[in-house]
Amino acid sequence: MLKSVSLRDYMLTNPVKVKPDDTINEAMKVILDNKISGVCVIDDAGNLVGILSEMDCLRAVLAAAYDNTGAGLVRDYMASDNLVVAHPDEDIVDVAQDMLAKNKRRRPVVENGKLVGQVTCRCLLGAVRKFQQ
Repeated sequence: MLKSVSLRDYMLTNPVKVKPDDTINEAMKVILDNKISGVCVIDDAGNLVGILSEMDCLRAVLAAAYDNTGAGLVRDYMASDNLVVAHPDEDIVDVAQDMLAKNKRRRPVVENGKLVGQVTCRCLLGAVRKFQQ
């Protein structure tokens, strides 16, 4: 079975990012171009300030269509309160179990306040597959 290992060995080290002042349309393009379900939102100093999912983008677009306005900015729709993050030295099994318990597909990895990576369900599956070989 899967051994306990450091998250650092399996996380994405350069996750796709957007800025809070990017438009929702710009963020949607990033999500679609990269074929991912969400992005980390960072400030100019590289600090994680939020997470934006494709569902957040859909919510923004539908609200804009209803209100007959522009979709707005990432900061208006990103999740930013009580963000759950991981540290690169955390145990991958513990992180995977917590992601399952919270029904989350991704978790930003932060060290000293800076975004240094991201772990996704796909990363976790890759780790399991590697241990099975």
